[in-house]
Amino acid sequence: MSDDPAIRLKTPREGARRRAIDVFEPVDPTPALVFASPHSGRNYPEDLIAATRLDPTQLRRSEDAYVDLLIEEAARASGTPFLKALFPRTYVDVNRDARELDPAMFEDALPADVDARSARVAAGLGAIARVVADGDPIYTTKLAFADARRRLQTCYAPYHASLQRLMDRAQARAGAVVVIDWHSMPSAGLPKRRGDAGEPDIVIGDRFGASAAAPCVDAVEAAFVGAGFSTVRNAPYAGGYVAQTYGRPFSGTHVVQIEINRRLYLDEQRVAPGRGFDAMQAALSRVVHAIADRIAEAAPALAMRLSAAE
Repeated sequence: MSDDPAIRLKTPREGARRRAIDVFEPVDPTPALVFASPHSGRNYPEDLIAATRLDPTQLRRSEDAYVDLLIEEAARASGTPFLKALFPRTYVDVNRDARELDPAMFEDALPADVDARSARVAAGLGAIARVVADGDPIYTTKLAFADARRRLQTCYAPYHASLQRLMDRAQARAGAVVVIDWHSMPSAGLPKRRGDAGEPDIVIGDRFGASAAAPCVDAVEAAFVGAGFSTVRNAPYAGGYVAQTYGRPFSGTHVVQIEINRRLYLDEQRVAPGRGFDAMQAALSRVVHAIADRIAEAAPALAMRLSAAE
């Protein structure tokens, strides 16, 4: 574990309570825009390491590895507020409902409002995951619910409170807010683009129009296409819990989920930056600045759209 500088062991106190998230909020932010990276955290708490049956690389294959590093410098340079989780999604997954818990994982009874029947729980990928991305079980024994509750209180709750605060402030400034929820996707198994031999570079999810208005999604897609990326919408990733919960276009809140093909920047077997990392970071810098410019231009129309709907 210590051989990989990207992985930092933390005690529960340090990793969960003191540094669960990182928030960049500039003095003069880009109008309407907020970036979020929920799955790129790599501070692995010692209680997770002690409880798992998996080695570090197996655990890390669930990460959207280094997505935060791909875009953070450009986010800061463009003045875009940026929220990122520092804890790994195998510890707590903030792109799930906090009630999505699997009773079979716990040694004691769960609260009555737990959503044990969701498709994500059935797949082992609830708010506290049972398995990693390739389906291997994470834990050697069952967990105590008190442990899950502590994770939700110290990691999940601060993340969502910060996201809501950033959204509220952006909407107060511009009349509307556009959240770009940044993720990455494994290259294996991606569907081929229609009429093309290759898989997409970028999947843009708006829950088929339910989480973001068309002008937002068009602006984001144009930024990627302008930088030379191939894109598809909503297949196979249409948007997760964050898009579903916060995306309310007729209330002026828009969420667009971005999935980056890991083939472009990552050694997927080693979960380490690949040969294309620097080039990808440079290309995404152009995308980030283009998104910031395009959303700033669209913000007045989005605010007017909201006023007209009211």
